[in-house]
Amino acid sequence: MRVISGSAKGRPLKAVPGMGTRPTTDKVKEAVFSMIGPYFEGGQVLDLFAGTGGLSIEALSRGMDRAVLTDVDKKAIDTIRHNLQATGLTERAEVYRNDAMRALKALSKREARFDLVFLDPPYKLKVIGELLEELQRGGLLADGARIVVEHDAEDRHEGDFGELEWLRRAEYGDTAITIYRTRSEGKET
Repeated sequence: MRVISGSAKGRPLKAVPGMGTRPTTDKVKEAVFSMIGPYFEGGQVLDLFAGTGGLSIEALSRGMDRAVLTDVDKKAIDTIRHNLQATGLTERAEVYRNDAMRALKALSKREARFDLVFLDPPYKLKVIGELLEELQRGGLLADGARIVVEHDAEDRHEGDFGELEWLRRAEYGDTAITIYRTRSEGKET
């Protein structure tokens, strides 16, 4: 794993030790950023179930201003901190060891708003709907925010979800990516 593009391009990323984390492959990461970017002019990113931190580190490298990364696993938190240091992005990130739903509630109390959100829960959890609801209920999404959901290809996440407009879905083996956007922007062309 490595940073694909931007200011930290080519820097290697350490994997979380053990089998508890399924890192996003470079192929999928490259596809995600070709769908949502590829580069950004600032903004805030939220990475729930951050694992290695690879997705938000890529977003920071490509121009996002700041990132909040959360994971419940101590090994993942240690790996995220290592990867942020290795890429020189530590000062632009906040890292929290917390359950995703608790993290959303805490961020809502801080009145945080995000332009880009990565949701990549363990496939067996089946919490994507709850998390999308909480992002909206907590007022955590900026106008035009994009939400990138990585999930099992067998799970279907199609159609609008509350105030979120469904943009597209792509499959890469047993992994699928579904992208939503807050409705404030017009339809994608």
